[in-house]
Amino acid sequence: MLDLTVVILTKDEELHIKRCLDNINDIAKEIFIIDSFSTDKTLEIASKYSKVKILQNKWVNNYAYQFNWGLDNAPITGKWILRLDADEYLLPELIAELTRKLPEMSDDVSGCVINRRHIFMDKWMKGGIYPVKLLRIFRNGKGRCEQRLMDEHIQLSEGKTVDLENDFCDHNLNNLSWFCHKHVNYAVREAADLLDIELGITGAAETDNNKEISEQAISKRKKKHSYARKPLFWRSTAYFLYRYFLKGGWRDGKEGFIFTFIQGWWYRTLVDAKIFEIKRKCGDDTEKIKTVLQEEYGIRL
Repeated sequence: MLDLTVVILTKDEELHIKRCLDNINDIAKEIFIIDSFSTDKTLEIASKYSKVKILQNKWVNNYAYQFNWGLDNAPITGKWILRLDADEYLLPELIAELTRKLPEMSDDVSGCVINRRHIFMDKWMKGGIYPVKLLRIFRNGKGRCEQRLMDEHIQLSEGKTVDLENDFCDHNLNNLSWFCHKHVNYAVREAADLLDIELGITGAAETDNNKEISEQAISKRKKKHSYARKPLFWRSTAYFLYRYFLKGGWRDGKEGFIFTFIQGWWYRTLVDAKIFEIKRKCGDDTEKIKTVLQEEYGIRL
């Protein structure tokens, strides 16, 4: 067992939570579930694990807020903290690597970056975007989730990071309708984030280069800043072509086409359509945009 606390956010995750808890139960010192008042069997399943402690807090449409609430309110005693979603799990190779390396990690290391692989329709998406490198493990008291609407990362207060060699999996078992609906919900938040970057609505985007997040996260953030200033609709098409042909999404067969089409073109075009809709009403008037986002979508910038 490692000196490791796992923090998992849940809302109606009965389809995934047992797989997730079985995966980390033997290596974790303690597991905290921060639940947004699930109405299915999530908590019934989770309560059967002796290491699991459940806290509940109302969801306010903000992952970073909920995760940081968990850090502030859960009685965490682990030396290290792992941020994990209910539909994610660690591969055996990563568990072995953590067991070997984490107890001997030097004091100047405050975070560990690990590779995420997407499993879509039960197939590993090797082309397109793999590997996504994320800072998911950090020392207790040395990290928090940065406050933003989308693509939030763990930000360290001090110390350096190391890259681990092995992977964890994002493997959601819901059907395509659920997958598309999730992206519909994401679209307006992504639109608000891109508008913020483009128009400097909150000024938060100016601080992105000064954050202690992973190198890939910094690179991705710079690309997003560039993307935000490219023409609507043209950019979503270019992004799909880049991921599918240049990055090799086509190598993953029919599943790879569906995954890249939905994530890389349909979703990105929907985001642009939301921006187009908002700008038709507001132009570049940032105060009007903030009002529309809050009154029509419940998003506060």
